[in-house]
Amino acid sequence: MGKGRPLPRGLKRGLTGPPRRRGRGARRPAAPLIGGARLPVRALSLPSPGRSGSRSGAGAGAGAGGMEPPRAPALRRLLPPLLLLLLPLPPRARAKYVRGNLSSKEDWMFLTRFCFLSDYGRLDFRFRYPEAKCCQNILLYFDDPSQWPAVYKAGDKDCLAKESVIRPENNQVINLTTQYAWSGCQVVSEEGTRYLSCSSGRSFRSVRERWWYIALSKCGGDGLQLEYEMVLTNGKSFWTRHFSADEFGILETDMTFLLIFIFIFFLSCYFGYLLKGRQLLHTTYKMFMAAAGVEVLSLLFFCIYWGQYATDGIGNESLKILAKLLFSSSFLIFLLMLILLGKGFTVTRGRISHSGSVKLSVYMTLYTLTHVVLLIYEAKFFDPGQVLYTYESPAGYGLIGLQVAAYVWFCYAVLVSLRHFPEKQPFYVPFFAAYTLWFFAVPVMALIANFGIPKWAREKIVNGIQLGIHLYAHGVFLIMTRPSAANKNFPYHVRTSQIASAGAPGPGGSESADKAFPQHVYGNVTFISDSVPNFTELFSIPPPASSAGKQVEETAVAAAVAPRGRVVTMAESGAASPPPPTRFPKAADPSWDGPTPPYQPLVPQTAAPHTGFTEYFSMHTAGGTAPPV
Repeated sequence: MGKGRPLPRGLKRGLTGPPRRRGRGARRPAAPLIGGARLPVRALSLPSPGRSGSRSGAGAGAGAGGMEPPRAPALRRLLPPLLLLLLPLPPRARAKYVRGNLSSKEDWMFLTRFCFLSDYGRLDFRFRYPEAKCCQNILLYFDDPSQWPAVYKAGDKDCLAKESVIRPENNQVINLTTQYAWSGCQVVSEEGTRYLSCSSGRSFRSVRERWWYIALSKCGGDGLQLEYEMVLTNGKSFWTRHFSADEFGILETDMTFLLIFIFIFFLSCYFGYLLKGRQLLHTTYKMFMAAAGVEVLSLLFFCIYWGQYATDGIGNESLKILAKLLFSSSFLIFLLMLILLGKGFTVTRGRISHSGSVKLSVYMTLYTLTHVVLLIYEAKFFDPGQVLYTYESPAGYGLIGLQVAAYVWFCYAVLVSLRHFPEKQPFYVPFFAAYTLWFFAVPVMALIANFGIPKWAREKIVNGIQLGIHLYAHGVFLIMTRPSAANKNFPYHVRTSQIASAGAPGPGGSESADKAFPQHVYGNVTFISDSVPNFTELFSIPPPASSAGKQVEETAVAAAVAPRGRVVTMAESGAASPPPPTRFPKAADPSWDGPTPPYQPLVPQTAAPHTGFTEYFSMHTAGGTAPPV
């Protein structure tokens, strides 16, 4: 057949002779196994000659022969209904279902990679190229240091040296010719051109999950030309079929965290509703609610992407990019909220100084741009021939540096707030301790992922850790800001209607540097109504017990609007009762000119004398609590 160079020495051992016509009772050649203990791979099973792993259907492109990614019938039961409403966006093919048309002057090229599960991994392929370009080889490398790392981007090795690390007796070579029965190649003619069309498959067995790398070679030839389609699978389950072994469990993990964050979001909305009724729904809490809501949207799009990917092996790359953007946005909103709270915004002050606002704007702009650069770098410059983590890039290390800088700023802001407002220690001390762990969790996770987690398990482990870190951050803040009387860490004590006046410019129009709230603005203030308990008092931090004597809460009621028939005094506790009036009604004083009051029967006094305070207040003394009157 075509003009091909002689097969390299060593490759011939893995090839069979030309297929012969067999009778009805003839035995098919047995599939060779990978030899001995020289390699950590136990076996690479081959199909019978001519067996095709292709499927006919509309998924194949023009002239592709009809190979289609397998479909999972359980999709409609398992995927969210929103998936059916999404308009399809242009997908970008990647591993699991890969197709393309390659034409290059090189003699060795990388095609794709996949992490196969032991005993369940399978590769089904269809290759097609002109017979004049014969003879080309598909090379299967695995992640042993003597295999793929030894040849990829090794400038000192030529094509023959890269082929020499492969042992053909281990069935790591697929010779795309009719001489190799296991390739399933046939000569077909189309419009006067003869093509070699090869359809077959491989099964992968190893002692553990391994990354396998697929390359194309034609050493000493006139370049490479190949039209290819590959379906790489792990078992037949919906949850594993199209997933690389390092991605196992990502869909289930994302779905679990989606449900948890939905609960957190609705609980934060309920708490926000309670705070709004008490005029304590501040900007920082709204930012927390926004961060939780964006996190829910991010996980929803991730679940839709992975669900579609589990179905067809392709997924929708636009959905994944959108989910990553939302995930980063949630992180940035939460980070900004933490820095603002550290500076005392809505806790000890109503405004941020001009210089502080400029610094925050510059920092968040820089952080956002770095995140965008990281996503672009990951999409455009990450080498598909290497298993890389997001932070294994200059932009990733830049994000780690910005995270450390944010923590230094956070520490300084909290210390300044505590120095000026030591009464806020019940909030700031646990707040600082909890989020110190959070600030260090992200860079530590990145370093562990880069250097401590095996590449064949990295993605699923990092995904779970990252979501756990986000859950920790949101859960801690939700607990610390719950509107409960038992919550001693509640940060807000100033109503939203009072921020403008509390943080207003000082005399002469000059603004204060801190715009600080007065100490405990609402510490001992009641509602105007005298018939409703003061729920705001549930959140107040009592002042230091330095003043001896009684603590009495007073309600200022003007005498002109006092209810008729009730006498409300404004006397200090412990002071003498006011003297009786010098004028009496007409019944006792004939010279009285005022209106005659209605008849009021005299009731014997059976309790303590009336103190003049409204009925729902009580006086607290060193010896106990006086009964209400």
